[in-house]
Amino acid sequence: MKKEDLLSDEFLKQFKTGEDLNGFLAQLQKRGLEAILNGELDAHLGYDKHEQSATANSRNGYSSKKVKTSFGESEIQVPRDREASFNPMIVPKRQSMVDGLENVIVSLYAKGMSVSDI
Repeated sequence: MKKEDLLSDEFLKQFKTGEDLNGFLAQLQKRGLEAILNGELDAHLGYDKHEQSATANSRNGYSSKKVKTSFGESEIQVPRDREASFNPMIVPKRQSMVDGLENVIVSLYAKGMSVSDI
């Protein structure tokens, strides 16, 4: 898919109000955050999801966390590991504010990256 096709006039016409656009950007940010967190856990554990673990530490589900962004409050799913040694960098433990992340995600999307790539 071409970059121009992602932000085509046809795509942008679906947003009738500012609320529609903000809702889309909030959903994009939520999915982007969760994908980044899963990538961080992959790097922490040293293997991708659905691969065999060489260590005793492995994935152990998700926990819900409410984060505050410029798009409002959003509930994300943060992955966990069995030893509780995973400390995410993008949304650290015991913090609920995400600073500047929305600018990064929107710029990546505008440059043509798909939601799954972000």
